[in-house]
Amino acid sequence: MNPYLVVNPTSGGGRTGKTFPEMRKAIERALGTCDVGETTRAGHAVELAQAAAEKGHELVVAVGGDGTFSDVVDGVLRAESTGTEVALIGQGTGGDFRKTLELEHRLDGYLAAITSGKKRGLDVGRFRYQTRAGETRDRHFVNILSCGLGGLVDQYVAGASRMLGGTAAYFGASVRGLLAVQKGRLRCELSLAGKAETHVLHTYVLAICNGRFFGAGMHVAPMADPTDGVFEVIALESTSKLAFALTSGRIYSAKHMATATHLRCDKIRVTLENEDAGPFLLDVDGEPLGALPVDVELIRSAVTLRG
Repeated sequence: MNPYLVVNPTSGGGRTGKTFPEMRKAIERALGTCDVGETTRAGHAVELAQAAAEKGHELVVAVGGDGTFSDVVDGVLRAESTGTEVALIGQGTGGDFRKTLELEHRLDGYLAAITSGKKRGLDVGRFRYQTRAGETRDRHFVNILSCGLGGLVDQYVAGASRMLGGTAAYFGASVRGLLAVQKGRLRCELSLAGKAETHVLHTYVLAICNGRFFGAGMHVAPMADPTDGVFEVIALESTSKLAFALTSGRIYSAKHMATATHLRCDKIRVTLENEDAGPFLLDVDGEPLGALPVDVELIRSAVTLRG
């Protein structure tokens, strides 16, 4: 069947919706005739990707940001289907996961990667979490799941102007989030290859990393590899908000690793012990999604990426 494009017209501050008609011409010159579904609401990309996989499309391409790609992978994995592959044409504000994938941020670069014949199995995180309404849900992520400051930043970015670009939007939201966030006492029960351990971390943000970047270029986990079967868990611990603010800028150059707590796992459960710091919100591939507690496990080579 034709490749299926899941297009988020609001990605890139609405630029994708305006430019997609011209983009489509270039895409179809490279991939042939494509079927297209445009998202109209949160979670719609999951539904479109799941339906496309169940109909037998061999390739589903996310045309949007990290959140769109995450939703597409989630939808494909929910489908009662095997063999559907995924690809990315990055159009988002942050563009963090494509940096880990080392994809050139040009339309012809994305298309060259998709048509190159290169394929790789991507690890995916599957997690169970609590919605703000107290319901238990399951879904998948491809890049980074964080809790604490990241969840607040997501909420603020959603309402921020993108006129100055993604980095400026995330910086402003980060400052606002830092003023509001409280330090969490997080109980982390984790295991790697069956070996279990428990840590209690006092932090403003904990990141469970499959990819290396989040927050529009923050190099939170420079050692992360989405094909190695391991999560890199990074906690940014500081004595105060002022100390955190003074040192957090080092995350863009990965110098924060000199003082960060670094753990590795393929399964982890995170709970908040000091409820007065809550809710400790989740940031899942750049999207706000519920709060702690959360249970996460890594699925090795869960989906095949073209490019």
